[in-house]
Formats: sequence, C-alpha cells, structure tokens
Amino acid sequence: MTIQIAVRLPEDLIRYVDEQVAAGHATSRAALVSRALERDRRRNAAARDAAILAAARDEEGFDGLAGYAAAVGLPDLN
Repeated sequence: MTIQIAVRLPEDLIRYVDEQVAAGHATSRAALVSRALERDRRRNAAARDAAILAAARDEEGFDGLAGYAAAVGLPDLN
C-alpha cells in the first residue's frame, strides 16, 4: 500500500530529481525519493549495527555480540 504525501523541497533538489528522471536513473520523482529514503533507512540500520559491534568489541567471539543484540533488541524496519 502506498500513501500520497506532499513534501516541500528546495528548487535545486527538484531540479536534481527531474534530471535523474529525465536521464532514466529513476522512473518517477516518487521512485527516486523512495529509493533515497530506503537508502537512508539502510544507512541508519548499518550505523546501529556498527554501534552494537563497537559495544561488544571487548567480548570474545560472537557470543558477547549475540548476547548484547538479544538484550537491546532489533529495530522494526518495516
């Protein structure tokens, strides 16, 4: 399911979006914005994973990491 929203963006970003669509790098403005948001969501998840790894770095092997991940839980990415 998709939901339509209105978003105000600076003119330079709209120009960029339209250039990308015209060049065939995206099928529509919405597709490009969706792709950018998905990329940002993956980046945030990766940053969280890196923080978990950093916090568990003093543990031996993956047992400490698994225990830490179980204790803090995982984000809902849906």
